[in-house]
Amino acid sequence: MHKANVVFACTENSQMKAIALLVQKASAFESSIYILKDDRRANAKSLLGLISLGIDDKDTLCVQAEGSDSEQAVASLISFLLAADVS
Repeated sequence: MHKANVVFACTENSQMKAIALLVQKASAFESSIYILKDDRRANAKSLLGLISLGIDDKDTLCVQAEGSDSEQAVASLISFLLAADVS
């Protein structure tokens, strides 16, 4: 299992777009990938799941993956989230 933390920095106008793109990027990997916020966890390949986390600007998220490409998945999603202001 691989995991890493990142601060979600995204303007309110582009948050939903960033989350939708995150789902697309996560879906490209075979590994099981989860986003953790506080004490809640959601499947990173599920738009509804991620929306249910109530992710806001400046929230600390943990990207967690398990599977054959978990290291690449975490690295890719962390890189995306660091540059998530897709306005």
